[in-house]
Amino acid sequence: MLLLYIGHNHLLQTTSLAPSLPYLIGSVAGTLLLFGLWTPIAGMAIAVVEAWIFFAWLENPLIAILLAGLGATVAMIGPGVWSIDAQLYGRKHIQPSRY
Repeated sequence: MLLLYIGHNHLLQTTSLAPSLPYLIGSVAGTLLLFGLWTPIAGMAIAVVEAWIFFAWLENPLIAILLAGLGATVAMIGPGVWSIDAQLYGRKHIQPSRY
């Protein structure tokens, strides 16, 4: 939700589409993540876009770092139980080793 809010505010503040491109990509990836569709791809897209925003603009560095970390974390954890990915492809469980 925060990605959608930031992307929407940035689109309203700028007149050109070029500076808003990373915010648009982040909003689309946030929407995919909200519905649980393509979770690893959306999470990595969020991590990359937020790193891009952090290094390019430095407007809100703490928010960009936080969202990049959360995007990478979600990409590594994978989809949740109620996500579309889990319904389409099944939920993956990691079995602990017995050694």
